[in-house]
Amino acid sequence: MVRQIAFGVWTMVTVMACGGESDGAREGGEAVLSLAAEVVMNRVAEDYVALVLSVGQHDPNYVDAFYGPEGWRDYAEAVPMTLGDIRERALLHIDELDREGRAPFDELLDLRFHYLTKQLESLVAYTLMLEGEQMSFDEESKALYDATAPTNTEEDFQGVLDELEAVLPGEGSLHERYATFRGDFVIPPNRVDDVFQAAIDACRARTTRYLSLHPNESFVVEYVTDKPWSAYNWYQGEYKSLIQVNTDLPIYIDRALDLACHEGYPGHHVYNVLLEQHLTRERRWVEFSVYPLFSPQSLIAEGSANYGIEVAFPGEERLGFERDTLFLLAGLDGSRAAEYSRVTELVGRLSYAGNEAARRYLNGERDRGETTEWLARYAMMSRDRAEQRVDFFDTYRSYVINYNLGRDMVRDYVERALGESASPAERWERFSTLLTSPRLPSGLR
Repeated sequence: MVRQIAFGVWTMVTVMACGGESDGAREGGEAVLSLAAEVVMNRVAEDYVALVLSVGQHDPNYVDAFYGPEGWRDYAEAVPMTLGDIRERALLHIDELDREGRAPFDELLDLRFHYLTKQLESLVAYTLMLEGEQMSFDEESKALYDATAPTNTEEDFQGVLDELEAVLPGEGSLHERYATFRGDFVIPPNRVDDVFQAAIDACRARTTRYLSLHPNESFVVEYVTDKPWSAYNWYQGEYKSLIQVNTDLPIYIDRALDLACHEGYPGHHVYNVLLEQHLTRERRWVEFSVYPLFSPQSLIAEGSANYGIEVAFPGEERLGFERDTLFLLAGLDGSRAAEYSRVTELVGRLSYAGNEAARRYLNGERDRGETTEWLARYAMMSRDRAEQRVDFFDTYRSYVINYNLGRDMVRDYVERALGESASPAERWERFSTLLTSPRLPSGLR
């Protein structure tokens, strides 16, 4: 008999096991073991939510979304737990799940079992970090996100910089020439909302062509300032999101589609809507009513949101839509869309320079000023953007790997199984499978 206190209510579960000599008896025994293990998972999942909410009392950034009963959040606030107590309970649950791991599960239950285990392990690591334990960048990303980004040197990015030198000839440094070139593609502030709304409409139309979303889903867009990020999706539950777009820095034309897909369709908003619909409500898996930001779930969330841009607008389709619709709405010269797309694609190949900057900065190998300079040179960021990125490192640390490494891992998961000749419908189906199941980064390999 296992006895556990959760939200002040004693929950008692009797774990049964039986066996037999005949095949039928063995199958019956396996079914009982599986059912008993699922009962244990349900109870552990409920306490997992309590522990995540309790960590949120120590770090307000930790709980990215929660749409379970408000009484649960109220209880976490009224009866605070120490980090040590949170960790002790999480470790007990990890051991308990390990004992139940021998039960025969179907695929989805097996995914759930591993998901709960890894999320709890990540939570344990984060409590240690909040208490001051020092980890290297790679140790931290492995402990929190179940993945480690490759290490790069300056030479790994030089080839792309050489290509940019060729496509952006002229006087001054490459960084200055790039800034001048890109300045022609800023969305005027008074047109940002029109462009963004058009991008959202197109992303939604392409997503709902293949994915069935709850009829009540929707989101609201707000424009904000003074944030360390460029945009953020705050999932509210009941199939609703609040998307905030930071207007501190200029918004370039390519960001409209990036943000509409990443934050909305088929990105964060769709991911959360599908999890709520299929796992939280239909299966009653309560662990998905809470989203701890610093956890393996974030690599799946960010990776699928970035890869979703390619799924929604594959190949030349993106260029055509931006040229014929978004450039026009922004009052920009559509005849230069292909030129801009080429340069943007090259700069996108420098995304891992951001990981390397964060690794060296957080490992104490470079200070803030050196990191800003490095981002400007190897990631082609403006000084203001580079400084904002270092602010991001200060707040979110190794979280940066979730964007590019996550995208590459999700892309590989989807396309490895399909091959180059896959149809759009097949790619969307595989993508949907990922969005509606409790996958882990290590399970994408």
